[in-house]
Amino acid sequence: MSVINWFEDKRKFGGLIGAFLEEATKSSLSNDREKRVSVNVSKGLWTRCDNCGNMLYVKFLKQNGSVCEERGYHLPMNSMERIELSIDPNTWIPMDEDTSARDILSFSDEDDYENRLLVSQEKTGLIDAVQTGTGYLNGTLIAPGVMDFHFMGGSMGSVVGEKITRLIEYATQRLLPLVLICASGGARMQEGTFSLMQMAKISSALQLHQVRNKLLYISVLTYPTTGGVTASFGMLGDIIIAESKAYIAFAGKRVIEQTSRQKIPDGFQAAESSFTNGLLDLIVPRNLLKGVLSEIFEPYFSIPSNKS
Repeated sequence: MSVINWFEDKRKFGGLIGAFLEEATKSSLSNDREKRVSVNVSKGLWTRCDNCGNMLYVKFLKQNGSVCEERGYHLPMNSMERIELSIDPNTWIPMDEDTSARDILSFSDEDDYENRLLVSQEKTGLIDAVQTGTGYLNGTLIAPGVMDFHFMGGSMGSVVGEKITRLIEYATQRLLPLVLICASGGARMQEGTFSLMQMAKISSALQLHQVRNKLLYISVLTYPTTGGVTASFGMLGDIIIAESKAYIAFAGKRVIEQTSRQKIPDGFQAAESSFTNGLLDLIVPRNLLKGVLSEIFEPYFSIPSNKS
């Protein structure tokens, strides 16, 4: 089967645009025009939408913020991709990059905690599950923190808590608006009570930032935001924004059903349900988030006392 025929078959399932074909296959065909090219040659050029199953051209998908153009489904992103999407080019300055976790409890289940950390660090290139720093968003200096679900499920341990707390304190000192983009499975069980203490520590720092100093904090909830993150700083924003269809919960559906012995409706823990019940202020598609944040900052900085 030729490349052309293969893509024609895939188009029957929707989501492919004929114009993508020439650009996606040109580099492969130029090396050997006589050779039949298998599906594997397109690895890295194409991906499949987890929701609708359509084939998506990776280059255009990234330009669209990893949002499926067919159904608007939000595909997973790592923290660096989110930073590049939200922060002006060449303005990102990271903070506390070398802060690393310690296995204080000598925790071991199927694998040692130290080994799990090393595997995640090698896989993601990160030291832990959050990146913090400063950067400009459409010309406005802000203090963003971006969690990364690819690092041990975005779990919140002592390093995540410390980095976010330091970021909040820095934003408070410099009178900067704070934006935290959440993606987490909750507190990190390998650190026991130490991970739970981060909820109180971060919340205390936010109280000083928001109440005492009257500075802006915006939380952005992505798929998934659960557990201790939802129960603390995830839901403490002055403005709480969520991505479309984001999974937002404290406990999972199965746990709730087993505990309460009641059936939970489908979509009960989706962002749209939380918005309907008044837990969220906005649901914003990922590729529009930067513009929406910019519009929020405009009236905020129009007040003379908020100008840094």
